[in-house]
Formats: sequence, structure tokens, C-alpha cells
Amino acid sequence: MNNLNFFSDYLVASLHLTVPLAFASLGGLYSERSGVLNIALEGMLLTGAFTSAVATFYIGNVWVGILVAVIAGGLVGLLHAFLCVTLRVDQLVSGLAINLVAAGLTSFLARLVFHGASTQRLPGIEPLIIPGLANIPVLGVLLFQQDILVYLLLFLIAVSVYVLFHTSFGLTLRAVGEHPQAAVTAGISVVMVRYYAVVLSGCLASLGGAYLVLVQIRFFSEGMSAGRGFIAIAALIFGRWHPIGSTLACLLFGATEALQLRIQALGANIPYQFLVMLPYAIALFALLGLAGKASPPKALGVNYFPENRGLD
Repeated sequence: MNNLNFFSDYLVASLHLTVPLAFASLGGLYSERSGVLNIALEGMLLTGAFTSAVATFYIGNVWVGILVAVIAGGLVGLLHAFLCVTLRVDQLVSGLAINLVAAGLTSFLARLVFHGASTQRLPGIEPLIIPGLANIPVLGVLLFQQDILVYLLLFLIAVSVYVLFHTSFGLTLRAVGEHPQAAVTAGISVVMVRYYAVVLSGCLASLGGAYLVLVQIRFFSEGMSAGRGFIAIAALIFGRWHPIGSTLACLLFGATEALQLRIQALGANIPYQFLVMLPYAIALFALLGLAGKASPPKALGVNYFPENRGLD
């Protein structure tokens, strides 16, 4: 029974550590499918975490905190789209700049707003317990005792699969990411599609930050995204820019992080620094294993110039 409880707790922890990664990866999926490289996922996560903490801290309502986080994430996405699509700034540079600004600005504002580097404990989102099903061993606590954001994530994954591969909008989005010049000849506005995709990317990634603050940790601290945005990008590549594949890759990284935390708790005679870097090492090895195999959208990272005849 103890082993079953340990296994059940491990699975739940893996799921909780996966959710913010999966939200960020799903957001990055829309942006990159449209051809806009989104290195700014880290900054979007951090922005969502900070704004949800501020709104919840002052208003005391977690749902307002989530709404504010989504709006803030959308604005960061709008900034990234303006820089990359309208001003045609290098997409990698734009993403890195947003990450640096988000890290510095949230740290500065946290010290002003919270009078320190972190908040006191915040109200959180409680799990929804489904009667009867919640009592099933292992599966009950894993699937039927989760908070609303977990169920929202599962819903968004299913919707994303349908939208991307079974609707005209999905076909349009993928066409813009593969060959924008051909999309233009079909009457598609490349600029508008990319704007929509990058703003949506910011909204989804910010939900991952809100989850970190309102469910997983329940307070805000400086730099709490801790590289999750970059792991989400690795998961996106590992999952071959597919909603299900990317989510499964996030689950792998989440399970790895949960494992290293439990190894530390068991008091294994291993330097904790090696355990902490385990999820990042797994992400690196995953990318090395996919070298030359993963095929990104052909126009990914290539700025669109209406006067161009091609991507060359």
C-alpha cells in the first residue's frame, strides 16, 4: 500500500510539474506553426506568474488573477508580434530581449509591490473532486482530483489537434508557416495570421505562469519560471510541433523533475546540483537525439517581406 501511495504521489507530482510546461509549449506551437520563432516563452511564463500574483494579492480572487495573466501574456505576445512581424526585427533577438526585460521588470516590480522579492502565501485554486471516480486507486487522484486548469489544458490540447488539422484556420496557419508567399496568392493575410498566432501564444504561455503561482507554489518569487520556457521550446521540438507530441515531451520532463525531487527527499548520496540539472540534461539529450530528424515549419524564423518572391 505504501508503494502504491508513493507511485500515485509521484504521478500526481509529475502531472503538476508538466502543466506549466505544456501550457507554454502549446502557446509556442501556435506561434511557430505560423512561422514566428518564440524564444520569449520564458518571459511570457514569468509575466503570467507575476501579474496573476499581483491581481490575486490585491483583489483576493484567483479567477481575476488568471484573467489578468492572460491579458498580460497577450500583450507580451502583441509586443513580440509587433517587433517580428511589423518591424521585422530578428525573431531570436526579439525573444531574448523580451525574456531579459520580463526578468528584470518583474524582479523590480516585485520588490515595489510586495515590499520584497516574493509575496506572502496567496489564495490558490482548489482541486475539483469528482464523486465516485475520485476513489479509484491511482487513476482517481491522478485524473479526477485535479484543478480546473488541468482540465482546461486537456481540453485545449484536444481543441488544438482539431483546429490545426481539421479546420480552415489550421490549414491557413500551417500554410503561413510553411510558405507565406503561396499563402498570399490564396488571399491570406500573413501579417494578421501571425499576429493572431503570437498573441494567442502569449495568452496560453501566461496560463502556465498563473498555474505556477496559483496552484503549484502559491506565491511569487523572482525568476520562478526557472528556465521552464526553454524546456517548453525543447518539448516543442521533441514533439515535432504537434500538440500531443509536445505534451508527451513535457510529461517526460515533468516526470524527470519529479523524480529528482524524490531522490533528494530520500537522502541519496548524490550532490543535489546533479539532480537539479537532470531535467535540463534530459532536454539537451532529447534535442541531440533529434538532430537532423525534426522538421520545423519551413518559414520558421524567417521574416516576411511582401516584396519577396520566395524564402531564399
